[in-house]
Amino acid sequence: MKGLILSGGKGTRLRPLTHTRAKQLIPIAGKPNLFYALEDLVEAGIRDIGVILSPETGDEVREALGDGSRWGVNLTFIVQEAPLGIAHAVKTARDYLGQSPFVLYLGDNLLSGGIRHLVEEYEQTQPQAIVLLTEVEDPRAFGVVVLDAQGRVVRLVEKPKEPPSNLALVGVYLFSPAIHDVIATLEPSWRGEYEITEAIQGLVERGQKVVAHQVRGYWKDTGKPEDLLDANRLVLSQIARRIEGELDHSEVVGEVVVEPGARIVRSTVRGPAFIGAGSLVEDSFIGPYSAIGKGAKVIGSELEYSILMDQAEVRQLAYRLDASILGHGVVVDGQGSTRRHTLQLVLGDRSQVKL
Repeated sequence: MKGLILSGGKGTRLRPLTHTRAKQLIPIAGKPNLFYALEDLVEAGIRDIGVILSPETGDEVREALGDGSRWGVNLTFIVQEAPLGIAHAVKTARDYLGQSPFVLYLGDNLLSGGIRHLVEEYEQTQPQAIVLLTEVEDPRAFGVVVLDAQGRVVRLVEKPKEPPSNLALVGVYLFSPAIHDVIATLEPSWRGEYEITEAIQGLVERGQKVVAHQVRGYWKDTGKPEDLLDANRLVLSQIARRIEGELDHSEVVGEVVVEPGARIVRSTVRGPAFIGAGSLVEDSFIGPYSAIGKGAKVIGSELEYSILMDQAEVRQLAYRLDASILGHGVVVDGQGSTRRHTLQLVLGDRSQVKL
């Protein structure tokens, strides 16, 4: 079985963060979102993995993943010239996939519980597809699935105005090579895309076996800033305390990871929290569900429930930073202001703010 990770798209809902980086490389608890998808495939025993790239961000993704040797996998990079839908991405990878069954995994999804049980079921029962579902409050934003009384898939609709159920497709699918024959017959939808829901519906209409399972644990589509922050919270809630950096007259409470080379000086860190390698926290308070990237600096400031990417800096900020995302190399300088407020920021790479 092969893997196929989708790492294209423009990430318009995450701008300005995605003006300068691939959305799949935004860190969650100190690690790019894309790495979690790759690790799920590896844990399930998959070693041959194709990665769908966009022309705009492909070089960045290639650099981040390298040759795959750090995970013990063989990576093949495939460029999708235009964002024409998930089914189009599968069509673009047709030569790579050949006659192998495969796991299709959207690289901006975050899933707990792994996928090994799905791969094992596929190998034992040989359906034409396995789809993963979760209940959502607003199904109009998703591909929606209708099941019969026995739990079999009978109908799929992409982003329906009047949803027939509240069961949404999660961005993880297992397919046999039969999906390629259906995709070859598809026409663009009203959105101008080749929809994977229509491809799965084609399998159903041909009498093929399509199995559905609901997510074990949590699932997040990290397509918006608030989703990234919630995903960061979910991952941090499962970390175990690990202190490898330097603590100098500081208090670290609860489940906190302090990576090698990080320094916490005259500060309090209240977990769960992640402090990246080579970072500096000085005369500051880091509250729960915060992730500080590699080489970042927090000096004379307070923050919680926030993500600071690598090399970001927050200095002398009288405002408490809350529910914020600061991109790579961002500088927020409070310049010693004495006013006390809560501040919420989403800043793209290398922005500078003086308050």
